[in-house]
Amino acid sequence: MASNGLSGMEKKVAFSLASVFGLRMMGLFMIMPVFALYGQHLEGFSPLWVGIAIGAYGLTQAFLQIPMGILSDKYGRKPIILGGLVLFAIGSLIAASSDHIYGVVFGRAVQGMGAIAAAVLALAADLTRDEQRTKVMAIIGMCIGFSFALSLLVGPIVAQYMGLTGLFLLTAVLAVLGMLIVQFFVPNPISQAPKGDTVATPTKLKRMLLDPQLFRLDAGIFILHLVLTAVFVALPLDLVDAGLVKEKHWMLYFPAFVGAFFLMVPLIIIGVKRNNTKTMFQLSLMIMMVSLAAMGFYADNLWVLSGAVVLFFTGFNYLEASLPSLIAKFCPVGDKGSAMGVYSTSQFLGAFCGGMLGGGAYQLVGASGVFFVALGLMCVWLFLTIGMQKPVLLKSYTLEATVKDRSDAQDMASKLSQLIGVVEAIVVLEEKVAYLKVDDKFNLSEARAVLGSVN
Repeated sequence: MASNGLSGMEKKVAFSLASVFGLRMMGLFMIMPVFALYGQHLEGFSPLWVGIAIGAYGLTQAFLQIPMGILSDKYGRKPIILGGLVLFAIGSLIAASSDHIYGVVFGRAVQGMGAIAAAVLALAADLTRDEQRTKVMAIIGMCIGFSFALSLLVGPIVAQYMGLTGLFLLTAVLAVLGMLIVQFFVPNPISQAPKGDTVATPTKLKRMLLDPQLFRLDAGIFILHLVLTAVFVALPLDLVDAGLVKEKHWMLYFPAFVGAFFLMVPLIIIGVKRNNTKTMFQLSLMIMMVSLAAMGFYADNLWVLSGAVVLFFTGFNYLEASLPSLIAKFCPVGDKGSAMGVYSTSQFLGAFCGGMLGGGAYQLVGASGVFFVALGLMCVWLFLTIGMQKPVLLKSYTLEATVKDRSDAQDMASKLSQLIGVVEAIVVLEEKVAYLKVDDKFNLSEARAVLGSVN
C-alpha cells in the first residue's frame, strides 16, 4: 500500500528544488523595493526606465518559459536548469557592472533568459509519485512566497550597505548556490513524468487561450503581476515623500507582508470549508482595490500608506496562492502542463508590462496616478470574474497504462469513464498514461483493475 506521506527522497526533492526556486526568485524580487531609490545615480535614470529595469526580466521569461520546458524534455531537466542559472548569474554580473540604466535593463533581460520554472516543476514531477506530487508543488509554492517576503527584508538592507552593485552581486551568488544544490542535492531522474502533467504542448496552447475559464485566470495573473510591478515603481518613492527614509523601508514591508499572511489565512479557511472559493476570490480583489484607492487618495499620509500596504499584500497573497490551484481545477484532463505554460507566460508578461506602465504613468501623472491606473485594471479583473464558474472539488490522477494501440487506449478510456467517481478520463497512447479527474466517490483500486485488465 502506498504511503500517505512523502518518502525520504520526495522530501529531499521538495526542499532542494524549493530552495533553488526560492533563491532564484529572491534574486529577481530583491530589486523591486529598492531600485527606484538606489538607482538614481545611474546615467539615464528616469521613472520610465526604472519600470523597464524592474520588469525587463518578465519579457524574456515570458517568451522563453515554454521553449525552455520543451528543451528540458529533449535534453534533460538538470542541464537546462543549470544553464538557466548560469544565464541568471551572467545577467546579475552585467547589471552589477553597469553605470548606465540601459546596462541594468540588459542585465535584467539576461536574468530572465534563465527561464527555468517549467523545467524545475517538471523535474519535481519526474521525481515524485503522482499521489504525492501536489504536496511537493505546494512546498515549492510556499517557498516562492517566503522568498518574496524575505526579499522585502533583505533587499533594502543589502542596498543600504552595499548599494545596487552589491545587490546584483548577491543575486549572482544566489544563482551559484542554486547550481550547487541542483548538482549535489537533487537526485537524477530515472524516468520522466508524462508530458501532460509538466511541459506545455505547442499544439494545445491555442486551446488553452480560448478556454473561457482559463482565460479569466490567465488574464488575472497578468493583471496581478502588472499591478505588483507598477506599484513597486511608485510606492518606494511615495513612501520617501511621505516621510519614511529609504533605509527604514524594510521595517514596513516585511512586517506588512507577514501580517498580511495571517490575515489571508481566514480567507483560505472560509473558502475551503464553505466551498466558496469564487466569493473569497472576489473579496480579495476588492481588498486590493481598497488598498490602491487608499494609496491614491492619501499618498502623503504614512499611516494610511502603511495600512494600505498590509491590505495590498493580504489580497495579493490570497490571489497568488489560489490562481495555480484554480488553473489545475479548470484545465482539461491531461493538459495541465500546457495550461500552466500559458499561465506562467501571462504572469511574466504582466511583470514586464507593469514595469512599463508604472514607470510611464509615474513620469506623466505621479505616484497617485500609478495607483489609480492599477485600481482601474483591478476593476477590469473583478468584472471578468462575474462569469467565473464555481470550481468543483476534484482530484487528478496520472496512472501508468500499458496499451498496445489506439483501440486499446479507447477501450481503456471508455471503461475508466464508466467507473463511479470518474468525471473525466483520457488515455494517451504515446505517453502510456491514463489521466483521470475524479470526485470523492472514486476508488483507486477499481481504476487500477481496469488498467490491468486491458491487454
